[in-house]
Amino acid sequence: MGYEELLLQTAQDDERIVVMTAENRALVRNMPKNLGARFIDTGITEQTMVGMAAGLALRGRIPVVHALAPFLTMRAFEFIRTDAGIANLPIKLSGFIPGFLSDGNGPTHQAIEDISIMRGIPGMEVYCPADEDDLVKMLPHIWQTPNPAYVRINHKKGNYDHAPFEPGKAEVISEGRHITFLVHGFLLGNVLEAKEILKDEGDAAGLSVGVINMRTLKPVDEEIIINSVKNSEALVIVEDHFATGGLYSIVAETLLKHRITAPVLQIALNKWFKPGLLNEVLEFEGFTPAKIAHKVNAFYRSGTIAETFGLNK
Repeated sequence: MGYEELLLQTAQDDERIVVMTAENRALVRNMPKNLGARFIDTGITEQTMVGMAAGLALRGRIPVVHALAPFLTMRAFEFIRTDAGIANLPIKLSGFIPGFLSDGNGPTHQAIEDISIMRGIPGMEVYCPADEDDLVKMLPHIWQTPNPAYVRINHKKGNYDHAPFEPGKAEVISEGRHITFLVHGFLLGNVLEAKEILKDEGDAAGLSVGVINMRTLKPVDEEIIINSVKNSEALVIVEDHFATGGLYSIVAETLLKHRITAPVLQIALNKWFKPGLLNEVLEFEGFTPAKIAHKVNAFYRSGTIAETFGLNK
């Protein structure tokens, strides 16, 4: 079952659901004919859409709103903060083409600070599914929570059968005594391939590598972060988001809160990425499985990490 099919089924079962869009129908093309008055297209007016959603939520509706992730989170930020956040209304924000999924677009259309912006709003929940299977397993819970929520929509097909979603819990894909990857979104697939490279090839062959799908960033699974530090020698954080405010910041905040320290390699963005086809973007910015594995290998062969693993330069 895909995103639109799940949303339509949910709306048909629950009359409180209202589907809204700011003239971005890529995910909801069949909704008008099926939902009638419960489908609202406000045009290219993200602020107006969120304001209308707040009015509907105050009257007992659950608005599921759609727009391109950068315009939803930035152009309409004040409305989300004031109308959804302060009032703590159950407005569900579906951000389309977040992160690298906006591959062919320039900086104005790149949502790579969206997690930072959204998680800064008290009460706002933030979710980052790895693929369509992960997405549809998470959404039934997300749409029924009483809080506002932002979802980095990802309906790309994946090759991994995800575990059922547990609120506030990350998905443990594998455990590793040497390193543990913490990753969210579609980059999970690249990390899984990088894991195989690290296991089978090069100087780092034989490393025990864990992978955690951090599918929910707010609320975040603090326990899994702490356990990853306790059970592995080092962490590797991979995300298509700015280094500031995303998963790296979340991990840093968590470790500081619990007075824990650990070797951490951060693979994130420090600038807007160069537009191109997705594979070209990943190659240029260093997020292919091979380049991720290379960075991890270099990290573990340096300084005290090399001593930890018995790797000689």
